[in-house]
Amino acid sequence: MRSSLLSVFISCILIGGNGVLAYTSYANDFVDPNFIVAGEFGNNTLAAQATILAWAKDSASGGPWTVMSKTVTPPNGDKHDYMSWAPYWWPDCSKAGNTTELAPEEVWKTCQYVSRDGLFNPDGRLINDVGNFQSLSDAVLYNAIAFSITGGTSSSYSKTTVSFIKTWFLDDETKMNPNLNYGQMQRGPTGQFGSHTGILDLKGMAKIVTGIIILRNKKSTDWTTDLDNQMNAWTKEYITWLETAPISLEEGHADNNHGTFYYNQLAALKILVNDMDGARNVTNTYFASQYMSQIESSGEQPLEAARTRPYHYRAYNLAAMITNARIAEYAGDKSIWNKTTNQGATIKSALDFAITISATDSKETSYTEELYPSIAAVASIYGDSEGKYASFLANGEGGYAEEAYFLWNQPLAGGEQESAALAKASSTSGANNANATGTPKDQSNGAIGNAGSWLIGAAVVACLQCVFVL
Repeated sequence: MRSSLLSVFISCILIGGNGVLAYTSYANDFVDPNFIVAGEFGNNTLAAQATILAWAKDSASGGPWTVMSKTVTPPNGDKHDYMSWAPYWWPDCSKAGNTTELAPEEVWKTCQYVSRDGLFNPDGRLINDVGNFQSLSDAVLYNAIAFSITGGTSSSYSKTTVSFIKTWFLDDETKMNPNLNYGQMQRGPTGQFGSHTGILDLKGMAKIVTGIIILRNKKSTDWTTDLDNQMNAWTKEYITWLETAPISLEEGHADNNHGTFYYNQLAALKILVNDMDGARNVTNTYFASQYMSQIESSGEQPLEAARTRPYHYRAYNLAAMITNARIAEYAGDKSIWNKTTNQGATIKSALDFAITISATDSKETSYTEELYPSIAAVASIYGDSEGKYASFLANGEGGYAEEAYFLWNQPLAGGEQESAALAKASSTSGANNANATGTPKDQSNGAIGNAGSWLIGAAVVACLQCVFVL
């Protein structure tokens, strides 16, 4: 019954003419599973919920994924090992000694490779374990949330989520071995081994952990005790690798975004195996080490600003910092958001500085939207009494209340203009009478963001009211 109601829910939006947003993969996030399972969402999140349902299907369209699909075999001969090539490394064959053109396989092994920071070698995706894992993490996240939104203990969303997890991690024929020995592999005559930067490839583990815990807490009948035990066993093996392998430990000591994302992954996995003390230890280590020098008093992130794409890297590391803080909070440390760096800055300071930089001025217009999820997160945690963050989002992407991230970044308060628009919509549409309840954080006070968004929300509420009456 609930699933059919949500189908009508989406139909109402489509009839309105705007549809839902094109599918987007956010850099990283840890969505509180308890918040999702509780389902106490304000009426202002209806458009975001519809987007999530649509994205669940869109993100699943290419799955299931497996490390066995790659056409290149790792040096050890086992395709079950994850493999990717270092993206910014290019071949220099000037000293290879060849008299005829080299085949790609010969280039990979005989030519020296040199680094060109920020410039992707186009042959990198000939092996696409990295892209497949990113697709997997998004599909697991959105399908698990969609399963919770639509209700019940089993649905097409939960079955899809479980199928994808089994294929990548658990089934004997398709599973990934629990290591990254060939992640971002170095090539050339002295290469053929993984590098510490390859651990970044699996940063989306935080999304997968969110999805699995939602299945657990929602008591999905598709996610059985046997599957849960198998996933825990795989995860414990992988955690051991992350905590002992030399290239993994090297990544854990990286001062920039690589180190930040390393802690995302390890802390989330600790939560998955119910080691909350271990998760807090991991996040405490990050906030006592790398974090302390990552943000200057101005809010600038010097290590990210030094890169060839500073706008992107500021947003990238900011997403990772927020994910670490969310994991720490879920594990029991709610004070982490007030943690200051050596120069007295906070995560909010980094965001406040980042929004002063123009992606156009940095010639990085393709990365403009990367900051938006972090703006919403900061607004929901630190508040937005003056409407600065809501206004920035409204000016940047007017329909931000339709974004998936809007659902789990509540309360996201807007300025006076947005609040007035929401109040007007409520008074004229009867939106406040819908069958939805407020959350402990009083989400019903969040702003929709622009006229188009609140009209969509109002239309959906009105349509749901008709359905419930029927």
